Amino acid sequence: MIGVIFLIFVFLLLNQIIFSFYSKKFPWFSTKKMNILYLYHTLFYGVYSWYAYNNRSDSHKYYETLEFHTGGWWDLFGTDTNFIHWLSYPFFKIGFNYDMLMFLFAWFGYLGFVYAYLFFREKIPIKYDFHGLDLLTLILFFPNMHFWTASLGKGAPIFLGLMMFTFAIIKPKKRLIPLILGSIAIFQIRPHMFLFVAVGTVLGYLSGRQKIPFWQKALVFIAMGGAVILLQDTILGVMGLQGADNIIEEFESVSEKKAEDLSDAGSGVDMSSYPLPFKLFTFWFRPLFVDAPNILGLIVSMENLIYLILFMKIVKGDFIKFIKKSPAVVKMSFVIFFATSFAMTFVMSNLGIIMRQKSMVMYFLFFVIYYYLAQKKYDRILKMKRIREFKINKAKLADN
Repeated sequence: MIGVIFLIFVFLLLNQIIFSFYSKKFPWFSTKKMNILYLYHTLFYGVYSWYAYNNRSDSHKYYETLEFHTGGWWDLFGTDTNFIHWLSYPFFKIGFNYDMLMFLFAWFGYLGFVYAYLFFREKIPIKYDFHGLDLLTLILFFPNMHFWTASLGKGAPIFLGLMMFTFAIIKPKKRLIPLILGSIAIFQIRPHMFLFVAVGTVLGYLSGRQKIPFWQKALVFIAMGGAVILLQDTILGVMGLQGADNIIEEFESVSEKKAEDLSDAGSGVDMSSYPLPFKLFTFWFRPLFVDAPNILGLIVSMENLIYLILFMKIVKGDFIKFIKKSPAVVKMSFVIFFATSFAMTFVMSNLGIIMRQKSMVMYFLFFVIYYYLAQKKYDRILKMKRIREFKINKAKLADN
């Protein structure tokens, strides 16, 4: 416990250095909000630690692997769980115990929220109130997102990688280091997720409404397309599809087998017979109150209800028109979210796994929703401004 308390203060100081750097770049950066968010996320480290000591948790398996490992550091290097072992090992060797490693990864998850804040706030400067609450603040403090990014495992670093990547891709030339680090984290932890991110980025940049230099579009296309081609064996290998003659048929077969395995793990949902819209609904918004598996499920059900309310705000006729005219980052987020959701619905059939896995991609949906609502608010402001100017000019003409 003393080690964890020490880390809390060490990372608090490191946070201030990071905040100072971004405060100089962005006048709107709120150090106060980020410090509150740090304390909030630290609270969820405590909640998850209690949960891990009283329930089955993969975090214990990760730590046990480090304890029994007799080889060198680079012997652990690889994708998926191997990368988590590799990332943890140096800290384990210098004396980090289980609780300290848990907090280290919780800090990785917290940095993901910092980059999410930077990404949202930079691209959407307009505030939007959701039932009296600032929408961005609400999004940043969703409890389920913090719970699954506050422990030793894949959730925290993959979330950090995704948010770091989305922030950096806005200005790739100026943010090359976070772009590279984010890309590495995504690929090493979830190679298939890297595929969706690459596709979303390319489609977003090629179809975005803003004027992007041709060289920049070409660079993104070549970089992301080339990476997918070079790493295709590793990406397909995650699902056991390397060397498959018919990838689609093999994917369906492997997905069905994995879904059956997950459904046997408890809190299973038989999604095999669901039509696609119901599968997506289950992945995005369940559990709801009627099928919450436990007290955690009830808390998540409340959060899922808010997700559903937010989602209903874009179920309107003008949303398709908005997407067509939206900038590259919106289209990128939209493609990443739907492509990942579509793939996950064929594999996920366990509510506990669903609650964890969707934390990777929900922020892409939140960004699209927030941008859509902010754009509508901005359009209303411009319309009111034009009406006022028209009335003023009309009054001036009448006086003359």
